[in-house]
Amino acid sequence: MLELKHLKTLATLRETGSLTATATSLCLTQSALSHQLKELEVRIGAALFLRKTKPVKFTAEGEIILQLADEVLPRFVHAENALASIKEDANGRLYMAIDCHSCFQWLMPAIQAYQQHWPDVELDFSSGFGFDPLPALSGGELDLVITSDIQPRSEVHFEPLFDFEMRLVTSPTHRLANHKTIAPEDLKNETLLTYPVQKQRLDVVNHFLSPAGVEPANWKQADNTFMLVQMVSAGLGVAALPNWAIADFARQGLIHSIPLGDGLWRRLFAAVRDNEKQRHYIQAFFSTAKQQCHHHLQGIKPA
Repeated sequence: MLELKHLKTLATLRETGSLTATATSLCLTQSALSHQLKELEVRIGAALFLRKTKPVKFTAEGEIILQLADEVLPRFVHAENALASIKEDANGRLYMAIDCHSCFQWLMPAIQAYQQHWPDVELDFSSGFGFDPLPALSGGELDLVITSDIQPRSEVHFEPLFDFEMRLVTSPTHRLANHKTIAPEDLKNETLLTYPVQKQRLDVVNHFLSPAGVEPANWKQADNTFMLVQMVSAGLGVAALPNWAIADFARQGLIHSIPLGDGLWRRLFAAVRDNEKQRHYIQAFFSTAKQQCHHHLQGIKPA
């Protein structure tokens, strides 16, 4: 019986106070407006308002429809805006930096799954290893950064993805391999193998060695996780790596992993600009990334 146009018409009539102004607002002729109102009155079997009153005075039936309009029309506008936003988001941009070498292990499957549902979002990524990507995110050069390093910024939102444990990795015959836990002092005579990043950006340095005032005897770098594991297995040093990145190598007997202290747990985040975090294609990336990492990675915990 009732249609959306009827709700809009009565709400506009209440707002303008006259049939002439209502017709103008709705881009209708006065004849078309009168016909619409008369048709509705016939349908409900009652008048909607009293003619020749200024401002317009509505009947009880008219007030009921106006109450419905007040409930429905805002929701309708909200839905229209959401649909328009989705349409706009479908052609969005997601330039990301990966501030974590090991993240390629689950990020590539996540990107592939994401592209199946958001094929028109422009995707590109940089390793981010040679620079601090958060200023680039704030400045608009990047749209998303995968990182475990929170730097409080009012304009940046950090979406938690999952928790993981950093563990010391040694060869099976290394002198530390039989330790139940590793203390910072255990590493002061060791060669620490790391990714090629600045020391102050390494979790094992920031949250394990530096607080204890310990510096390893030597440092060596390798470009990727596989190379680090091979060097550790060959007895060229030890490394601190995420538990999920080393699970397969440990099962093969190539390496042995040991907790750092009481357990050095870290959280991985997807950082985006705060004013864009509600965009549908960004929320969809958060959801896909969380789903994929829990599907592909072992030893992690929900954030």
